[in-house]
Amino acid sequence: MRVVVNVDGGARGNPGPAAIAAVVQGPDGGVLEERGERIGRATNNVAEYKALLLGIERAAAIGANEIELVGDSELIVKQVKGEYKVKDATMRELHAEVKEALREFDGWSIRHVRRERNAEADRLVNEVLDG
Repeated sequence: MRVVVNVDGGARGNPGPAAIAAVVQGPDGGVLEERGERIGRATNNVAEYKALLLGIERAAAIGANEIELVGDSELIVKQVKGEYKVKDATMRELHAEVKEALREFDGWSIRHVRRERNAEADRLVNEVLDG
């Protein structure tokens, strides 16, 4: 089964209180699962990577074998694609975790969208941060 997973992470302040979210959609576009959670104090970029890990975890948990990740952080998307180098040590570790987790799938892709095209994941992050 192929799923599309919209992910988002954010911090109030940078670093500051942070949250992550993932919205998993099935082949028909219907939402299979939404998940948002606090991750403590983090930077926006760390939150974005942790959101990817959450999305990958949730897709694997529902039995997906192909995954398309969609996020609004151009930096993170380009790093995962290999277009940008990952210079920060913490982010290098998270990048390696993402790449390792993606090995579980028969196929994967990742793409960048503008924030307004990632509205559900963005809404979840803000709900968690505001809650």
